[in-house]
Amino acid sequence: MKTLVDPSNALAQGLAAIRSQFKVPAAFPPDVLAAAEAAAKRAPTEHVDRTDLSFVTLDPATSTDLDQAFAIEAAGNDLLLRYAIADVAWFVDDGGAIDVEAWTRGTTLYLPDGKAGLYPPVLAEGAASLLPDGPRPAVIFIVRVAPDGSVKLDGAERAVIRNRAKLAYDSVRDSDLPPDFAELARRITAAEDARGASRVDPPEQEVDRQADGSFELQFRPRLEAEDRNAALSLATNLAVADALQAHHTGLFRVMPAPDAHAVGRLRNTARAFGLSWPADVSLECYENGLNANDPRQAAFMLAIRRAGGGAAYQPYRDGVVPWHAPMAATYAHATAPLRRLADRYVVRAALAVANGQPVPEVVAQAFEKLPPVMAHADATGGQIDRAVIDLAEAAALKDHVGQIFGAVVTDLDQKGARIQLSDLPVVARVDAHGVEPGDTVRVRLTGADPNRRAITFVRIN
Repeated sequence: MKTLVDPSNALAQGLAAIRSQFKVPAAFPPDVLAAAEAAAKRAPTEHVDRTDLSFVTLDPATSTDLDQAFAIEAAGNDLLLRYAIADVAWFVDDGGAIDVEAWTRGTTLYLPDGKAGLYPPVLAEGAASLLPDGPRPAVIFIVRVAPDGSVKLDGAERAVIRNRAKLAYDSVRDSDLPPDFAELARRITAAEDARGASRVDPPEQEVDRQADGSFELQFRPRLEAEDRNAALSLATNLAVADALQAHHTGLFRVMPAPDAHAVGRLRNTARAFGLSWPADVSLECYENGLNANDPRQAAFMLAIRRAGGGAAYQPYRDGVVPWHAPMAATYAHATAPLRRLADRYVVRAALAVANGQPVPEVVAQAFEKLPPVMAHADATGGQIDRAVIDLAEAAALKDHVGQIFGAVVTDLDQKGARIQLSDLPVVARVDAHGVEPGDTVRVRLTGADPNRRAITFVRIN
């Protein structure tokens, strides 16, 4: 969820300006903090004891807001994934101060120098987080994964669990994980391939200060443990979505595929990076072979991520099959309630459905009200991400003013030509007449101002 990492905090001034521009909350109101302090002391009373199960978490090493813990066991030829999700609803009263503030925020906002949480830290990084320092209340989704990777929600329960180990992507060993962890991930990936899913997970961008004081944009290699862990969340979200759709309720994540114009622009972007994309190969087939650890292919994966029509939330409607094109499936968000408001309600609905109970009216009403709230939060997060990238690009290029770069025209509009630099993951605009998408051009960098988060080029040929 973090588009850019700035480990040396070299962009502090620019990031402060971004926080101010987008009104990123610096703190929680006193009444919300007081309510969170009181809620954190709430003992679980509607939860069965599952502390005998060996749950673990797998996240970035520095993460403290842990939404998910998992345990896996074999059940004949199937695998049973017990996916424990932080029981945020246990701590947050409908209509209370914490709830009202969460509806104002919508999501946790991430910047390279810190985050603005959806919930106060005493909950998100304390009592509600599935940390290994004691028992925690959770909602356990039991997901049955067949040999072909198809998934089914087999049950759900409120439970008290104990996280046996807080594992980190960059240091985890196979022996730390359940024996069937890799096999479960393989099954989910195989099912994605079979249904034609086109989900891409680009690596994070990093900005590093060089010895001479300049900056350089790089990609952090994506780790195998990240991809395998993502498969667990995907399996649960797919199983929850199918269960809710079957019971005529829910809130779904939908996203169209890139249209023909966007695909054409992507073909030009691939050309800019020197990537070979045969004309008779579809985007779906081509992107499945991309390597996130190759810088040019990683940059192209980012371009694909930005090319879609935009994801949105959609409540259940009779006769409508909600569809997420990159997943090639009906899909819901249920596994990150500490970071996304909508997930708290999806978890409550799935818990009710799995136990043959009616979905609470407050949850059904929330499904109708959440789409615009989440759209606004997503838009703000996207604008912040773009501003951070613009800042990093300007910082990385500020010592290269006057330098000539090769580029390819990816698109044309009333503002001029959109270009993709051939040697850097940088998209810019240039006033270029008499060019067509796909044309190769040479451009000179005429300005790079981190304070304005702006870079300018002129065409020289």
